[in-house]
Amino acid sequence: MKIAVIDVGSNSVRLGMIADGKTLYKSIKTTRLGEGLSFSGAIKREAMERSAQAVAFFVERAKSEGAEKTYVFATAAVRSAINGGDFVSLTRGLCGVKIDVISGEKEAQIGMLGALGLSDGGMIDLGGASTEVTVRRRGETAYAKSVNIGAVRLYDLAGRDYATLEKVIADKLPEYGVFSAKLDDMWGVSGTATTLAALKHGLKEYAPQVVQGTPLTVSEIENCALTLLNTPVEKICELCAVDARRADIIGGGALLLARLMQKFEIEKIRVSDRDNLEGYLMLKEGAL
Repeated sequence: MKIAVIDVGSNSVRLGMIADGKTLYKSIKTTRLGEGLSFSGAIKREAMERSAQAVAFFVERAKSEGAEKTYVFATAAVRSAINGGDFVSLTRGLCGVKIDVISGEKEAQIGMLGALGLSDGGMIDLGGASTEVTVRRRGETAYAKSVNIGAVRLYDLAGRDYATLEKVIADKLPEYGVFSAKLDDMWGVSGTATTLAALKHGLKEYAPQVVQGTPLTVSEIENCALTLLNTPVEKICELCAVDARRADIIGGGALLLARLMQKFEIEKIRVSDRDNLEGYLMLKEGAL
């Protein structure tokens, strides 16, 4: 059975086409749904419209390719916006789908399922408007926290200025409390982690089979952050396979990832191309 899963994120809308547990491909449209959300608390009308159009495009694509089911879920931008319900209504009127607006806790759960299945270990899911850190030990959740900080929010609040980014990140990190993941098998999911892996391999075209399992140390990530923040945005796309509309936020996202790893005493993560798209399907279809 072929099933489509659509993730409405704060920076992009993504489609995953999955058949019999195997991901056939993923496609992305960068719509920046969460831009400006940190200041107004509301989704901009133009961001809402282009994101709804992206969902409608993917819904139609899934139908044309024979998907028997299509699931659509939304994360931090929609759940935190004062007009998130307007976006849900707009999208439903446009293409007839009902969007599942998930909590931070469920977002962490599906990210873990996608990256680790039911194995022990941990995950950092650095999104556009929120970042989830989750650790499972002996089959039980040892730690799980979602905080409203991500690559798009960082860009809204600090642009690409290193000192300002450091201050914004330092102000938000205490919300994660105190927890060490030093001995855990930690994975990174989402666009920041996969882009950093693509950069490490020098990929000019994204290759999930190359990215999957790529190790990244905290020092490698910090060095990448400094390089990216000191590289003109228009030149970043020449470094590796990165969407032009992600180029301005990737440096801040990398810096946040490095500081999170330091906070949780994590020396190294592995990057997973499998993420909340696969995890959401596992949760909905009971494939656990």
